[in-house]
Amino acid sequence: MTQKRLTWVDVTKGFLMILVVIGHYPGELNFPFIKYIYWFHMPAFFLLSGIFFKEIKDDQNTKGTIKKRFMQLMVPYLFFLFIITAVRYSMELALGNFELSWYLQDLWKLVIAGRFARGAYGVFWFITTLFFTYLLFMWMTKYLSRIKQVMLLVIFYLVAHLESIFAMHVISGGPAEAAQSIPMLWNLDVVLMAIVYFSLGYYAKSIWMNIKLHWLLGALLVVVGAVVSDYVGIIDYHLSMKFLRYDHLVLDLVIPIAFIIVILGIFQRLTTILPLEWLAKVEKHSIAIMYLHIFTDIIMNDYFQYGLIGFTTLGLAVPILISIVIQKIIPYGKFFLGDIRAKKPIHL
Repeated sequence: MTQKRLTWVDVTKGFLMILVVIGHYPGELNFPFIKYIYWFHMPAFFLLSGIFFKEIKDDQNTKGTIKKRFMQLMVPYLFFLFIITAVRYSMELALGNFELSWYLQDLWKLVIAGRFARGAYGVFWFITTLFFTYLLFMWMTKYLSRIKQVMLLVIFYLVAHLESIFAMHVISGGPAEAAQSIPMLWNLDVVLMAIVYFSLGYYAKSIWMNIKLHWLLGALLVVVGAVVSDYVGIIDYHLSMKFLRYDHLVLDLVIPIAFIIVILGIFQRLTTILPLEWLAKVEKHSIAIMYLHIFTDIIMNDYFQYGLIGFTTLGLAVPILISIVIQKIIPYGKFFLGDIRAKKPIHL
């Protein structure tokens, strides 16, 4: 893989991470920008992960790969889970909350995690979903033929939509409340949908690594058409992987894929004429940004008033500073941020 390709991947991930922060802005906007972000930003992360997936046939390599993915994904997950919870509980104790039942109930939600972990833990579902998506796809590519893989993926996609129909239309209510009526540890049911996007990244890797101009232009027409149609009321499309909201059997593939083609195609071209190093630096600190941007707002909004720009700036700047501090001051800090090449203090 060339350095050029590595550059556009890092830049794209940095851009998507900024959209993750914007997507959690709690205020009201005149334009439904956040709604459109949700159409593609989480599918894009799963698809990009699939692009770099490698099949594994040997049992020893399988064990090593699982260990590697656990350290990359779950060690930072547990690290930030501990840090955020310790700070939250310290604040609760300082405010005089000594009710044991409150802490036990809160801890139980953190154990179940997924869509049941809200507030400061709002993004934690993604990591457990990605980890188990990777494990499932690794098993599929190791033991099943390509045709069986595709058949299973079709089944997963259909079952995911049936679950969404049950949650959104049978249980009804708001998407968050409806989804939480379906008990599920770590959002494992979202794997059914995530693995479809993941597999599209893997199967069509050659296409994604070099988006042709005609693909880019065609996808751009779809994107513009979808946004305009939604804005004027011709369609009312939503996508929320975390809360099992899959609105349309066809559009849940067409719209996210079109957006991803446009974004990848644009950044593949931009990085040939512009360095965009600042986006690559955002990606470098993406773990801390992902875990801490909501918690940053929870703490900061008691002291400051700010809109979308302030929310986004704080959601990027504060986690980046904390990421730098973790790497510079905490022993083996890089390891806790998912850098498995860093010297590790523990043996897994």
